[in-house]
Order: sequence, then C-alpha cells, then structure tokens
Amino acid sequence: MVETINQLFFNTVKSYPKDDLILYKEKGKYVPISTEEFSNRVKYFSLGLKELGLEAGDKLIILSANRPEWIITDLANLCLGGITVPIYPTLVSAQVKYIINDSDAKVVVCSDEEQWQKVEAVKSELTKITHYITFLSEAPEGILTFADVMERGKKAVHENPGLFEKKASEAMPDDLASIIYTSGTTGPPKGVMLTHSNFVSNVTTCAALLPYSDKDTALSWAPLSHVMERTVTFSYLYKGTTIAYVETMETLIENLGEVRPHVMVLVPRVFERFYSGVMDNVLSYPPLKRKIFFWATKVGRKYGQKKLAKQPTSAWLEFKRNLAHKLVFSKIYEKVGGRIRFFVSGSAPLSKDIAEFFYAMGIVVLEGYGLTETSPVISLSTFDDPKFGAVGKPIPGVEVKIAEDGEILTRGPHVMKGYYKMEAETNDAFEGGWFHTGDIGYLDDEGFLIITDRKKDLIVTAGGKNVAPQPIENLLKTNSYISNVMVIGDRRKFISALIVPEFEKLEGYAKSSGISYESVSDLTKKEEILDFLLNEVDKSTPNLASYEKIKKIALLDRDFDIGKDEVTPTLKVKRNIVEKKYKDLIDSLYQEA
Repeated sequence: MVETINQLFFNTVKSYPKDDLILYKEKGKYVPISTEEFSNRVKYFSLGLKELGLEAGDKLIILSANRPEWIITDLANLCLGGITVPIYPTLVSAQVKYIINDSDAKVVVCSDEEQWQKVEAVKSELTKITHYITFLSEAPEGILTFADVMERGKKAVHENPGLFEKKASEAMPDDLASIIYTSGTTGPPKGVMLTHSNFVSNVTTCAALLPYSDKDTALSWAPLSHVMERTVTFSYLYKGTTIAYVETMETLIENLGEVRPHVMVLVPRVFERFYSGVMDNVLSYPPLKRKIFFWATKVGRKYGQKKLAKQPTSAWLEFKRNLAHKLVFSKIYEKVGGRIRFFVSGSAPLSKDIAEFFYAMGIVVLEGYGLTETSPVISLSTFDDPKFGAVGKPIPGVEVKIAEDGEILTRGPHVMKGYYKMEAETNDAFEGGWFHTGDIGYLDDEGFLIITDRKKDLIVTAGGKNVAPQPIENLLKTNSYISNVMVIGDRRKFISALIVPEFEKLEGYAKSSGISYESVSDLTKKEEILDFLLNEVDKSTPNLASYEKIKKIALLDRDFDIGKDEVTPTLKVKRNIVEKKYKDLIDSLYQEA
C-alpha cells in the first residue's frame, strides 16, 4: 500500500521498468531516461545531499523550469526526509529572497544562469543557506553542480549499500513533504504545508478516476512549482506513464508535434489562445472553406450533445460526424499531436463555450478544481460523467459543502496541515474542521460543483448588485478581437472593463476600415476603435442582466505581465495590483461628462 511519496517512487521503480520513463529535449531531439537510470539519479543525488549535511526536516529550495533534474531533486530530497520548497522561475529576486528566508531553507538548487543571478543578487541576505547547487555543467566559485552532488552520492552508495532505502523508508504519511507558497494576490505569500499523505491521497484517488497508464506518454508544460503539475507528475509516476518535458513554455505547439502525448494538463489561458488561433485562421479562409468549417462545428456540437446526454446517435449523424472529422477536425487534432486522449484544465475557470468547442472537435478537456491548500484536487470531471460549465463532482474521500454566503468549504485527507509560521491565518482558514476555499459556488441537482467566482473578486455595484467578473471575462475571451480582459466596477455605478486586444487582428481591422494610427498605443485610444470593441463586447455578452452589462471599456497597449507582478505564474490577473496601476484610466471611465 502506498502511503508516502517515497513508497510511490519505489513502487514505480519496481513495477514499471521501461527505457523511456522520462523524455527531455537535448540538441534538437527528445532523449530518454530509463526507469533504472532515473532511480539511480534519485538515489545518488539524495545521498549526495546527505553528504552535504542535509537532514530529515531540512528545507530545500528548487528554482527551475520543468526538466528531469527538477523531479529528481524533489524525490531525492523527500527520500532523505527533507521538505521541498519550490519557487516559480518567473519570480524576481525580492520574491525569491522572501520565500528562501521565510521557509528557513538550508539548500538552494537552481537551474541556470538566469535563475542563479536572481539568487546571487540577494545572496548576502540569505543567512541560513549552507549550500548552493546549480544544474549547469560549470558553476561559479563556491557553487556545486548537480553532477558534483551526484558523484558524492555515488561514492556514498558504494560505501554504505542500503542506506538510501533505509532513509527513504523512515518517512511517515503525516510528515511534511513540501511548503508551497501561494501567489500572494492579497498580501505576502503564505507557505502552504502539505504532507506526504496529502499528496498521496490526491494521487491515488485521481489516478483511479482517469484512464492513463504505463503505455501512455504525458507532456509536462505547467510549472512543477505549481501544486497541480507536481501532483500530476506524482500520479504519472504512480501509474508508470512516460513524462516528456517541454523545451520551454513557448515551444508548446512544436513539442506537442514531437512528443504526440496521450494526456496533458494545461491552464485555461492556453486553451483560450488555441481557440483564438483556430478562429483567426477560419475567418481568413475563402467563403466555401469557412462554410465547411462552421458546418462541421455544428455537426460536432450536435454529436457531442447526444454523447453528453447519453442518447443514441443516428447513422446519418455518425456519417456527417465522420465526414466533419475528415474534412476539418483531423487537421486540428494533428495540431495537438494526433494521439491526445484527453486534456485536463485547472488553476482557473475554463469557458463553457471553449470546452464545448474542443469537445465538438473530438478533443476532450476535463476540468478540475482545487487549491494549493488542498493538494490540489477537490473535484474532477471524468469521461463517465462529464459536464461542461462545471468542475466535476467531489472526488472520493473529499467532502464539500456550501456555506450560507455561498463559499465552498471542504474537508478530507487532501487539506493542508496549515500555513507555515502563520498560526492566526491557519486558524482563520478553518471552521469546525472545514477549510474555507475563498471561492463562491454551488452543487447542482446532479452533484456537480459549479464555481461562480473568487469571494474576494465579487463586485458589489453602487446599487448593491453582486456581479461575478470571471464568467463575464470568460465570455469575452472567446471573442477573436479580445486577448485578455479584467472586469471592474466594485462600488461603482456600472460595470466596465480593461481590455487587452488581439493587436494583430485589431490592426487588420483598422487598416481595412481606413483608420490611421501612429502606434499600437495610439490605436487603442481611437474613438472608432473603442466603439468597435464595445460593440464586440455587446455581441459576446447578449444574455447578461442589465446590471452586469459592460457600459464602458478602456483598451491597454500591452498584456498583463508576470514581470510587472500583474499576473500570477499560472496567468491569473492580480486584480488589486492592476487596479492600482491603472487607477487613473479606470477613474476616467467613471467621470461624469
């Protein structure tokens, strides 16, 4: 029985010997790492850390993009009884320093020169760190390389066979495995303490719900520093699924074609961008080709609705659907590798329209819901019981109830131990054993969980009306002229929005309409463009209540930026930061004529 991540690792090594447990890009092609080699690297690095003085209960920082060394370092540390503290590679030096110092870490492991420079800039203020390790083949003076530590561990294995297995077996289910810092959208980041049993309960339960196996290959794109991809990685290992890592965050489409994965986890922003790209292409087609596409989509939607309702499909509908696949869907399917059985979407709400669009194409996107504090999965859609617009039903062993004010509460083996060194915040997060998620939602008649919005994001207009911004934003992001959007209006007379346009399309519209402009910034201020985009907003939101209608918009000349602290590493907009930065622009929308 698997009760710790260490036991999960040993189960993988024993049960799934294969030549390609891990795949990574090197010199233009994907290179395999066998189960045996992976196991040895974990063992050597673990005892190498022990040789450096790392002991059970010590904290180790990982500051790196996804790569094999990330998960090897994580497992090596856990098998030694250590506690892993991941840091998003997109964070800046000040944020890195805060997490390193707040977590009381002893060792920092970072990937490359870019990440090392962030650490080096604040090194003099990191008084508790005893060792720095880099994945680079050559390191600055006083810094150890990954290979250096491996070599130390290799010698230790020969001198003391069985020591690694002995140390790894000492971990208990309730031992702390990781401290993961929240994105800090409402104040300083909080260190979420997750145990071995927190992770394992999520892994084993979700693995039983989804159809993937040791015969499949998964592509890892979402940051391993995020709890979602980390838990997913443990679940891949648990079932022996081959894990391939994207070369960079930007090479996703290229790597999809190379790896041709069967399963993958992504954030909604990626699906939104893919949808926009498809629709942009379609709108540039000649009339006949465009007509065929929309005919195929209509057939696919009808076929999908029958399947979702578990109703029989006629031979005529089957024929049309097969023709639609041959003419249209197969080409889109090839864009995602041609072997994908399903995607999982998490970390933010996915538009119902976009989920249905992919389903019509024959591409299944299953949506899940959870938080860092819940390891993360609370609910999950499955093949047997999908429902778009919902985030599935609570997974087995997890309880969910709705508070009087609509907040989602949960309890079970998935819920964190607490916030590191934050007793008051931990106490505030719990009530009678139930964890407060901070999300608003409800369970429908069939038991599906529907998320309305974040509790703190709900807008209360000056007229006292409650408006949930995320559903409106999701509707708007299906418009091909809108790349990103933030709905605003708290304590205001009406709802408005900051919109990041799809600049290439908007410039194309301006040129075809004879609207002259000197720069993108100039274009976003043109009255004709503002009127056009507001009309597009109205077309995308026809069924909103009058108090939810967007009355005014302002266009931004760039997207929200991680480097400017405007979005989280999983691309969720930090509303309070954006509202402060664009205060004057927002205020101008509400000035009386």
